Amino acid sequence: MAGRDDRDRYSLPDTNLHYLSLLGGNLKGLRVAWSPDLGYAAVEPQTLEKTSEGVSIFETLGCTVEMATPNITDPGQAFGLIWAVSYAIAYSDMLDEWSDQMNPDLVALIEQGKDKLATEYAQAEIEREELFDRLMQFFDRYDLLLTPATAVSAFNINQFEATEIGEVKGPPTFDWTPFTYPFNLTGQPAASVPCGWTDDGLPVGLQIVGRRFDDAMVLKAAAAFESASPWAHKRPPLDGKT
Repeated sequence: MAGRDDRDRYSLPDTNLHYLSLLGGNLKGLRVAWSPDLGYAAVEPQTLEKTSEGVSIFETLGCTVEMATPNITDPGQAFGLIWAVSYAIAYSDMLDEWSDQMNPDLVALIEQGKDKLATEYAQAEIEREELFDRLMQFFDRYDLLLTPATAVSAFNINQFEATEIGEVKGPPTFDWTPFTYPFNLTGQPAASVPCGWTDDGLPVGLQIVGRRFDDAMVLKAAAAFESASPWAHKRPPLDGKT
């Protein structure tokens, strides 16, 4: 979804790009950063192993790959607050009539957002701006950033959150997906491509992040990676995993 629509103040001008025509060519000379943990995340060993192997493919494609991590801290708390408040604003008036038919985790999220103070929300937005500034500085040096897509492989479909990351066990948290919400907050394009398989046959994803508005570069990198490391011929076992 892209292009100007005057009914939506967040919409952007149409760039008239035809993305499929941009997917060819090579990645030679691109400066690529590889951050296995973004400086704060715990990652399941098999996930780290397979994503590291995926990163090496970018070197064979002619990229200059460096281990480099942006100077950021975990924005999970700010993201969680903004997310909860947005759901509370959108759906809290439905709870009286529909809460018994809604997903319990969704109801809990709405309830969590209802009681937040305006000052708490404003502080989260300030943290969002600081994250944006630091990542923009990081992308002055790099064309792409690679991370694992998630910290764990697939967990049971009946779970809303993972409760185990490698040897670390605990209550459900955002800790299973520490790599995606930073770029939800900044509005940067990111793609997840399968880059390997666990011993149980479950796919592991590699995340490719680009500069803001540089969707074409992310898509081009994802296409080049998939050409060099095809995966569509393989399917995971469907045995209650998500």
